[in-house]
Amino acid sequence: MSTTTPLKISTFGALKKAGYQHRSIKDELRDNLLVRLKDGTPTFTGIHGYDHSVIPELETAILSRHNINLLGLRGQAKTRLARQMVQLLDEYIPIVAGSEINDDPFQPISRYAREIIEQQGDDTPIEWLHRDDRFAEKLATPDVTVADLIGDVDPIKAANLKLTYADDRVIHFGMIPRANRCIFVINELPDLQARIQVALFNILQEGDIQIRGFKLRLPLDMQFVFTANPEDYTNRGSIVTPLKDRIGSQILTHYPEDLETARVITDQETALASEQKGHVYVPELAKDLLEQISFEARRSEFIDAKSGVSARLSITAYENLLSTAERRALINGEENTTVRVGDFMGVIPAITGKVELVYEGEQEGAAEVAEQLIANAVKTQFEAYFPKIQKLQKESDVDPYDGIVAWFFEQSGFELPDSLTNAAYKEQLDTIKPLDSLLSKYTPDISSEDRYFFKEFVLWALSEYDKLSKHHMSEGVHFKDVYGSYISGL
Repeated sequence: MSTTTPLKISTFGALKKAGYQHRSIKDELRDNLLVRLKDGTPTFTGIHGYDHSVIPELETAILSRHNINLLGLRGQAKTRLARQMVQLLDEYIPIVAGSEINDDPFQPISRYAREIIEQQGDDTPIEWLHRDDRFAEKLATPDVTVADLIGDVDPIKAANLKLTYADDRVIHFGMIPRANRCIFVINELPDLQARIQVALFNILQEGDIQIRGFKLRLPLDMQFVFTANPEDYTNRGSIVTPLKDRIGSQILTHYPEDLETARVITDQETALASEQKGHVYVPELAKDLLEQISFEARRSEFIDAKSGVSARLSITAYENLLSTAERRALINGEENTTVRVGDFMGVIPAITGKVELVYEGEQEGAAEVAEQLIANAVKTQFEAYFPKIQKLQKESDVDPYDGIVAWFFEQSGFELPDSLTNAAYKEQLDTIKPLDSLLSKYTPDISSEDRYFFKEFVLWALSEYDKLSKHHMSEGVHFKDVYGSYISGL
């Protein structure tokens, strides 16, 4: 019997005649995954960098009918993976009409469903539950109680129905029983108090739940997915050992391993912002530079590696980068503009809120650490396009940057205010003639749109390698030759 379209079956008898076959949720997930794997249909979409690591392991766990724990640092798409598992469920499943816990008419587990089927038999009314309604999620916080998750006695129900507390009909079911035949996700599992985790033991293994002295045999049919951050094991709590033992598969997630994958993720998550700001052109190097900031942050001595650096850093930083350029264009009354290296100062607020500093980082200051990450990203990307700058050079070696440094030696200074119009910005950079020679020699294939970004990029890189001196003004950047800057200081 097909379950891919809404069924016009409203009674238990009609459901039997249609040949409906009962399946547990884990069998549903397994069977539908088998079909996708045979057809070559992607199981999880919009999740990049996991094709040869996390996704195969997750598919294996589903085929094994396991409850799953996704273990990884923040911003590694753990919750997104869990939510996409919904697409592996049947589109509709039948439930006993009016059931609080989505009773299967073929295997009713609540007193309500058993009694109505006993009384009405094949005339028992049936409702259809869509797969989008079969996902429940709870963020584990210290204030979560057993009553929230499992249930409690409801005195109002007892009074309305005129029942004593000895009658199990006074029970109010919690989130887990109400998610029967659903995917139930508990995020940040270690944050759940140990006594609450203990309450999950029997649900995962035997299907027993106990509420205020009522021991109910409720073989709940559920797919549990837990998410956890390794940092939580030491800082805030831990997963109690017997509960870990009852979770079938633990899968380790990770950050993007290369710049290309990171860019794909950021482009996907900022598609709306890019569309809204289509009048802002972003050079390819600017996108690489932005992703490099996250990579630099993950290996920075000032940032707590155990806390992680979320992919959201690149996403929010990219949105800030677009908005910084957009703001300048609006102030200058220009229709279109291009992102500049100076615009990266506008992403600092997106960085400072996304990283956890160690003691040394706190001493440096969040903004200073963010600027250093940008500087390190500039240096790393610079070496991908231009000859590496050596601290010590032989006299016979030709320095390709001598012409640029000599130009600055002859000038009193060079300013790039943030508020320059497009024309003024290009005109200002065009005055440095040696830049044209350098770009023509080492990056001859760059587009005309990217050329001026590269010019400014070279100046920033030379300043980071102490070939030039760079000072941040209130409204821009001032470049000087190092010797001239030293004399000014004296």
